[in-house]
Amino acid sequence: MTDSVISYHPDAALRLLRPGRLAGLQQALEAARDATLNDVELWQSGESVPPERQPLDAGFIQWPEELLADLQANRGESLIARLETTGSRLRQLADSLVVLGIGGSYMGMRAMFEALRPACWNELSRSERDSAPRLYFDGWNVDSDRQHELLSLLERRAVAGPDAAAGRTAIISISKSGGTLEPAVAFRAFRDFVERRFPGMDRDLIVPVTGESGRLRSLAEAAGYRDVYSIPDGIGGRFSVLTAVGLLPAVTAGLNIRTLLQGAAALTDHFRRAPFEQNVVLQFVAVCHAFEADHGMNCRVLSTWGSRLEAVGLWYDQLLSESLGKHERGATPLTVVNTRDLHSRGQQHQEGRRDKLITNLLPGPPVLAPLTVAAHRLDQDRLNQLAGTTLPRILEAAISGTNQAYADAGRPTADLLLPGLSEHSLGQLFQMLMLATVVEGRLVGTNPYGQPGVEAYKKNMQANLGIQ
Repeated sequence: MTDSVISYHPDAALRLLRPGRLAGLQQALEAARDATLNDVELWQSGESVPPERQPLDAGFIQWPEELLADLQANRGESLIARLETTGSRLRQLADSLVVLGIGGSYMGMRAMFEALRPACWNELSRSERDSAPRLYFDGWNVDSDRQHELLSLLERRAVAGPDAAAGRTAIISISKSGGTLEPAVAFRAFRDFVERRFPGMDRDLIVPVTGESGRLRSLAEAAGYRDVYSIPDGIGGRFSVLTAVGLLPAVTAGLNIRTLLQGAAALTDHFRRAPFEQNVVLQFVAVCHAFEADHGMNCRVLSTWGSRLEAVGLWYDQLLSESLGKHERGATPLTVVNTRDLHSRGQQHQEGRRDKLITNLLPGPPVLAPLTVAAHRLDQDRLNQLAGTTLPRILEAAISGTNQAYADAGRPTADLLLPGLSEHSLGQLFQMLMLATVVEGRLVGTNPYGQPGVEAYKKNMQANLGIQ
């Protein structure tokens, strides 16, 4: 359906729409695409932004292309090269990396980590990880027990090897303003740990990623950290996965950020050029909007298959909720993992309220050699009939069987298919979902940027604590 690496297959859902419904949306969606691209031009022009379009955080759209162009022009002085240098240094100095952030400051990196690294990554030896560090996330909650447990673990490692990389911990602290309480409190604790356990090395082991001004920027300047990376103006937190927010932890974990950005840039080019019928972004928005407008299906289930894409779904939950959940409007996202959740939420999806559009996010072929069901002399479980069958084949049967069950019950499903799990395909997926969210906002008249509701809880929490 598209010349993009990612393909979108809504045929099962389309049978439940009236004929010609998507074609009827073409003109409006192409106008929304134009408005989305015009946002970039307006943002780059430096002209004043009309009140109805504020805030305007459209910088993410062309950002991957700009970074790749910067690499081509400036090589070792480019932002990509500098990130790679910092990531290499952190890998050499430390064997544990803690990423501190909340919301968009950590969810994109968590999505990459779970999709592209083994589930048992932190249990592997340093050599098995090719010297890439163990990875932990904190600062996304104020859970005293959890933070205490992680600090205690890192403390034990430091005692075991205070002068070796295996005992050291590096910190990437991410906050655009530095004023969000959860990551700020966590940074105080983890910064104290690094300064106490690795004296004289904190300037090398701690790397802030923050705005050009604010509390974290001021703290970083006072501490004299060796590297401080900026979150670009005009790119909001939930759209920042392909900035230093996601790229620095990714490259430190050994991921190929050049390929990640190339995937995102290819998707952006596809979005600009592909005709409506072949444009994966516009088709995705068309189907989602049609079911919400025509059938009241305002619950969007992202059904991830296998076990590696759940965090991608959680990242998308934030993206859709904060972007379109305004003015008592906006679809409610829900991430599920199958086949796990067929045994929990599946009943409700099959026979509950008809308010759900289900999009299957399919990971493509497995990264490793497929496991097979073995024959056994004890066949009381009657699995010898599946002897030699691969687990991917069983998963495929589950996907098609579930889709058929939903189709028989008149429940709409669509498939979003990745060619495999890689930096390139994940870069495309991030960019596709971000562009689709903005396009839908422009289509329905909701500014997809900004999150005023989130700011209200922050102010109330600080007032309850008596802080400014």
